[in-house]
Amino acid sequence: MSLLKPNIKTPYHIDFEWWKKSERNWHVFLRSLLCQEHQEVFTEAEEGGMIDWVDPQTAEVKQVDGVQHTLMSHCALLPEFLDSRTALVEAVFRVFLANGNVPMSAEDLSKRLDRPADTILRTISSPRVYRGLRPYLGTSLPETEEE
Repeated sequence: MSLLKPNIKTPYHIDFEWWKKSERNWHVFLRSLLCQEHQEVFTEAEEGGMIDWVDPQTAEVKQVDGVQHTLMSHCALLPEFLDSRTALVEAVFRVFLANGNVPMSAEDLSKRLDRPADTILRTISSPRVYRGLRPYLGTSLPETEEE
């Protein structure tokens, strides 16, 4: 992490490397976010199955996890996926899943979640890492695939 203090314009993303290093099984967690229909579909599916996904903004083809793709293309679009009662960390995490893990600042997240940017920043920039939400320091979009 940078020695610079993050501000409301600092981009964040889900750091899937954090999940791997923390020995957390992110596939199990992602599956728990699927709608009921897709939880049944993925019951027997192989973990880590990758598919091609076309970014609707850039038309760039990316390899994404099949479960993540289903979350982005269907489950995240359901009204119950994210509502005003969703806890802040969970809401931020779900926004990143729904947008393909494209980096966003606390300011961007504030507009999307209708919550104060400074509250979001204080929460996701604390010393404790929640759900792998970390500042994005790279020059290209973060990878979401297994290595």
